Amino acid sequence: MSNYIFISSPLEQFEIVTLLPISIASVNFSLTNSSIFMILTLSLSLSWLSLSFYKGSLIPTNWQLVKESFYEITVNMLRENLGVKGELYFPFVFSLHLFLLFCNLIGMVPYSFTVTSHIIFTFSLALSIFIGINIIGLQTHGIKFFSLFLPRGVPLIIVPLIITIELLSYTVKVFTLSIRLFANMTSGHTLLKIIAGFAWTMLSAGGLLAVFHVIPLGLLVALIGLELAIAALQAYVFTLLTCIYLNDVLDLH
Repeated sequence: MSNYIFISSPLEQFEIVTLLPISIASVNFSLTNSSIFMILTLSLSLSWLSLSFYKGSLIPTNWQLVKESFYEITVNMLRENLGVKGELYFPFVFSLHLFLLFCNLIGMVPYSFTVTSHIIFTFSLALSIFIGINIIGLQTHGIKFFSLFLPRGVPLIIVPLIITIELLSYTVKVFTLSIRLFANMTSGHTLLKIIAGFAWTMLSAGGLLAVFHVIPLGLLVALIGLELAIAALQAYVFTLLTCIYLNDVLDLH
């Protein structure tokens, strides 16, 4: 009888599963693995902040040093793109950067769930930020905000075409912001799953293949380090683009 090695699909890790079904007045409030890991991310980020609070000692703790480094990275990003006027939005930018970073890093833990690997989450987040940025632009500039879609000196005959192009390029920011984060996290985790499955298959096969399973295993370790860097980088890029888009509506060009 032939022996079969069962290999799960690399996309199985992205499946949303209902863990606690809750329905109130025919409205589904069920807790899924995605929502639970979002709550876990929020809890861990708040716990990390509490560990880095000033404890009354002149010598900062390691937690304080890490938190201050993260604070400096975020505040420098904000100042470089928004200047002094960006200080008003620092609490939001800092919270966004911290939440995305913890979402990505928690997703690297084996048997956990990567919230940012789902387009519904990244798109909803990007869309809400996009709507909020436009509300800020309208409150700041009023009707002049719409001059963003019509550059100065454009001939009257091509005004409809220019407005259409500018409007499309402006709204596509929502998709580029969400797809970039979703695609990077999904592709990276899928690749790790494929290589891990390949190494396990070689080991289970026995014989000469079992000896050479260390090759994909070593590659897996290297890719895990790369994926950790990508997790931090993608949180930074998402936050950076948010600052850039916010600057566009505050300083009309």
